[in-house]
Amino acid sequence: FTGSAFGSAAIWQYESLKSRVQSYFEEARADWFDKMRPQKRGDFRKQVNSWWNSLTEGQRTVTGIIAANVFVFCLWRLPGMRRFMFTYFTSDPSSRALCSPMLLSTFSHFSLFHMAANMYVLWSFSSSIVSLLGCEQFIAVYLSAGVISTFVSYVAKMATGRFEPSLGA
Repeated sequence: FTGSAFGSAAIWQYESLKSRVQSYFEEARADWFDKMRPQKRGDFRKQVNSWWNSLTEGQRTVTGIIAANVFVFCLWRLPGMRRFMFTYFTSDPSSRALCSPMLLSTFSHFSLFHMAANMYVLWSFSSSIVSLLGCEQFIAVYLSAGVISTFVSYVAKMATGRFEPSLGA
């Protein structure tokens, strides 16, 4: 998984760089067209765009991860989703589904405080780590760390003989 994650991140990083170079040249060519186009209306949209543009690249990257974690947290609160969530969003070495929960359980949190604390820490170091690695490699590290920690959890559960489900990275 880790090799695939970093390989995919390298391809994504290359394509992003290629796209930025192409857009730079297209921007220079199409600059006159923007002056002719009417301006978009809407204060709310401008405020959201202003907020989004004020974020660092790391904070923009982590915003997606936080949104995924909040979405999964909300799914845990729906009674009709409990069986599905226990099957795919908790790690349990005695479960029939072993591989997908290794990735999906990294987005699960039991309590609001646990999720908020994890997301705060992720937000606090996101700018520096993304400026160091790039957003593509950061996402590969995040996902790989979640899968590896779940694997270590599987090994620990097998060694101790405790096979209860757990969630989180």
